[in-house]
Amino acid sequence: MVLREFVRSLFDGLSVLVLLLMGQGSGRQERSKKLELATSETMQAEADVQSDKEEAEETKTRDERLRLVFGMADLKNKAIGLYNIGQTCCLNSLLQVFLMNTHFTGTLRRITVPPSASQKRRSVPYQMLLLLEEMQCGKRKAVCPRALACCLTEHRVKLFVQYDAAQLLLTLWNLVNKQMTNPELIEKLRDLYTICVQECMLCQECSSETKRNSNMITLPLSMLDSGCHLLKTLEECLQYFFSPELLTGPNMCFCEHCGKKTPFLQSMKLVHLPQTLILHLKRFCLRKSASIHKLCHYLPFPQDLDFSAVLTEEQCQADASEKASWQYELFAVVVHSGSTDCGHYCAYIQSLTERKWYCFDDSEVCQVLWDDVKCTYGHSDLHWGQTAYLLVYMKKNS
Repeated sequence: MVLREFVRSLFDGLSVLVLLLMGQGSGRQERSKKLELATSETMQAEADVQSDKEEAEETKTRDERLRLVFGMADLKNKAIGLYNIGQTCCLNSLLQVFLMNTHFTGTLRRITVPPSASQKRRSVPYQMLLLLEEMQCGKRKAVCPRALACCLTEHRVKLFVQYDAAQLLLTLWNLVNKQMTNPELIEKLRDLYTICVQECMLCQECSSETKRNSNMITLPLSMLDSGCHLLKTLEECLQYFFSPELLTGPNMCFCEHCGKKTPFLQSMKLVHLPQTLILHLKRFCLRKSASIHKLCHYLPFPQDLDFSAVLTEEQCQADASEKASWQYELFAVVVHSGSTDCGHYCAYIQSLTERKWYCFDDSEVCQVLWDDVKCTYGHSDLHWGQTAYLLVYMKKNS
């Protein structure tokens, strides 16, 4: 009897133990499900963090690629200067204007590398590309353009002399255009800078008319009208350039129909404007004594320029779609200070990616404001002060 009760109690104890063990197993299963859920959430969170890191790295890589394509002033928010190696302030200013133009550098990066060392040494586009790479990759505040300067001397561009910025600009552009071998890049370069105008000549005796289209890199704008009166705004200079002019006296032209020199009415009509528009303010003019005189008078220029609003219908030879693209924003100002005999050049340029204005004065580069740029409007009493000489405008829709 006692043995039977002992066995029964032992059995009951084992049953309770089994139930307890089953309950513990159920608890482990429940905790396991919670643990799996927590692990899943943690893994998802880590995956999201990793995805964000990869996206950030991708964005960083893309930005670095864009910096390589865009101008050198956007590398680490630091603009790079050029050392003056002997009266090269004019060359340095123009190089900065070219190399800060992202549309130009995009074309420059696609040139064919010359095969031989001698061809590389004589190639102006290639030497400009090497200079751009050095300016982007270097950690110095300025780099030396000696290799490019030596390259220019092989094409009869002298060093250690004072240059007119408009003439040197044309020389540089012609060398780059001539030495590019890819027809597609040549076309892109011409589309980037070439202005097309139509010249009309009307004989005042027989009314015969001749028309021809001409291409130019800059619009040479007189700052004086035919009566030697000062023009007061950039818009007035543009209107005067496209106004008809009567050629009489010593300026008469030969008429094939009349068989003699006759008075002609000469007029210019605007046909096409490029993506990068360069306006040349003709501040240097001849006096009656045949000496060169610099015009330093005040002439304001706008940040935004709408050609279709400045010129009349008679001054344009373009369709509506062409005129719709004539919306421009100021990109750079090449500035001259000093006299005709002894002067200095620098450039104010707006970074196309940062939208900040910089002053490039040889090796010295600093960020400036629009009010600083406006100081280049000129002043008749400050002949040694800074005066705008070349205005570079960029199409807004580009």
